[in-house]
Amino acid sequence: MSDNRGVSDAYAAAGVDTSEADRGVVALVNVLRGIDAGRRSLAVPLPGHYASVLRVAPGLGIALTTDSVGSKVIVAEQLGRFDTIGIDCVAMNVNDLICVGAEPLALLDYVAVEQIDATRLEQLGFGLRAGAELAGIEIPGGEVCQLPEVIRGHPSPYGFDLVGSAFGTVALERIVDGRRCRPGDAVIGLPASGVHSNGLTLARRALLGDGGLELDAAPPELDGQSVGEALLEPTTIYVRAILELLADKVSVHGLAHITGGGVLNLLRIGSGIGYEISAPLPSPAVFGLVAARGAVSMAEMWGVFNMGCGFCVIVPGEQAAAALDVLGPRHPGAAVIGRVSDRAGTVALTSLGLEGDVSGLREVRH
Repeated sequence: MSDNRGVSDAYAAAGVDTSEADRGVVALVNVLRGIDAGRRSLAVPLPGHYASVLRVAPGLGIALTTDSVGSKVIVAEQLGRFDTIGIDCVAMNVNDLICVGAEPLALLDYVAVEQIDATRLEQLGFGLRAGAELAGIEIPGGEVCQLPEVIRGHPSPYGFDLVGSAFGTVALERIVDGRRCRPGDAVIGLPASGVHSNGLTLARRALLGDGGLELDAAPPELDGQSVGEALLEPTTIYVRAILELLADKVSVHGLAHITGGGVLNLLRIGSGIGYEISAPLPSPAVFGLVAARGAVSMAEMWGVFNMGCGFCVIVPGEQAAAALDVLGPRHPGAAVIGRVSDRAGTVALTSLGLEGDVSGLREVRH
């Protein structure tokens, strides 16, 4: 992160060109911004944020997100285990939704399969149900589509893709958009369960390709867990803790889901500010194994993965202890990891001597 020109080297070698992806998304978004719906736009301006909000009634907004599980589905296919990946689908959507202060209500799922198999679909359903219950939402409907000419499994015919679209409600005057973030605010990190659902292309290349490991290998670094189990560990769902915090007396200035792009995702929150991370949360062992086996630099590791922090909460410094009283019981290990700085557009990992800026962001939103 000290030299952004090299941040994506290993990821690009694994087949993900983040720079070209950014340009492609910008091109798509520029076209969609020209949509003429024949009426005044309902969208609340939240550039770069995690969810979209539409005004639907006086004082009321509907928040919308959509996301997939990404190449984590390949690990599920290769392990022949499909009962947890639905948790990831729910998590990737509802964790984004709560970043604007919305209460998630429901999710619709889209499952594309290479070949219909009732047992596998049932297993996917178990994960979706578990994720929905963890998030306190419903899944009232969805779509299953058989696409043998589009979907190819690893191995065939077990191929599938899993996508969700979630919605929730938020009072327009209570949207959390980061505009209240100020230098000196505390940044609280909530622990991640592992890799979550980002960077799996790089992680698989590092461990299974360059690293020469098999999914059933149990290297000592993983303390009895296999490589496959570590990669398939479901994404943590933060909804209930964040909703409890929003209902508390603590003033929440910003919320960030730490996904692809790592802590650089913080730069999507607020303007004219930066962030200093001085006390990062402990990183699960799988990250050290990825770095070592794949010869991935620490700069790139922090620019791709969550590195043990799956969600960040920004509150006034003097209210950090009160916020931790609410967050800690649901997410043990939650801690203040840094502060908001006045160095606009930068994230400095002061304990590691690394720094990144907005050019290193891995995602661009509408």
